[in-house]
Amino acid sequence: MSKYYCLIAGLPEINLEDQKLAFTVKEFKDEVYCQLDKKDRKLIDLFFLKYDNNNLISYLDNKEAVLDERATLKAEELEEFIKAIKEDDKMGYSNFVPYFNKFISQYLANQAPTSEILWKDVLSALYYQYALKADNCFIARWFEYCLNINNILIAHSARKYHFDASDFIVGSNKIAQALRTSSSRDWGLSGEIDYLETVQRIADEENLVEREKKIDLLKWQWLDEQTFFHYFTIEPIFAYLLRIEMVERWLSLNKETGEKKLRDMIGRLKSEVKQPEDFQ
Repeated sequence: MSKYYCLIAGLPEINLEDQKLAFTVKEFKDEVYCQLDKKDRKLIDLFFLKYDNNNLISYLDNKEAVLDERATLKAEELEEFIKAIKEDDKMGYSNFVPYFNKFISQYLANQAPTSEILWKDVLSALYYQYALKADNCFIARWFEYCLNINNILIAHSARKYHFDASDFIVGSNKIAQALRTSSSRDWGLSGEIDYLETVQRIADEENLVEREKKIDLLKWQWLDEQTFFHYFTIEPIFAYLLRIEMVERWLSLNKETGEKKLRDMIGRLKSEVKQPEDFQ
């Protein structure tokens, strides 16, 4: 296991309420990523793949689209990958993340999802499946933790607004199955996850800004607790990157546009946890 003594010791402290960032996500990618060993870069890629997902959707829709620079793949690499899929050139796409192959094949075959499911939702579902298999317990637990929170929020909203949540719950773990099938108030999960009541209380918050902030505070606390006994390894670096993203996002929400952006974020949150049955 690689140790990053100087790197971690040199990272400035950050808080969710910070009004200025020493690092942006892009700067982290440019300055810190290259200092990691190959195995750990692959783990960090799990974070950056969310931007690749967005870029892939944009590129498939419009090859002239402006792509997010925080992604791991450039436009020419996406084009190379898509070409390899079209030509069934397995050597051409063997080095790319495997779920891209599955998604692009379906997209090119025009196997459109149902009206309730968008292409980005299909890709997001595949992304979660891939990330949950991370070769690092902490990182795999992080993705499952986020998945569970998102699923609980969806299930809670479904009860509040009287719609069927089963099509929108992602994954097949015990939590997801209970949220799909149980009619009890706590879905039979009170003894399974200790943050269930906290997430339910947050879900009842009417103010979207406050709700989103409380979710991020909950995740921030989880990161603090789960990295407490990890010293100078990839885990605190991954957690630091997640914190940068949170602060960066909040700094982008000014008073005039904050509510609209938060509504968009809530909408994206809901869309991220939609999952067609084929990918469960």
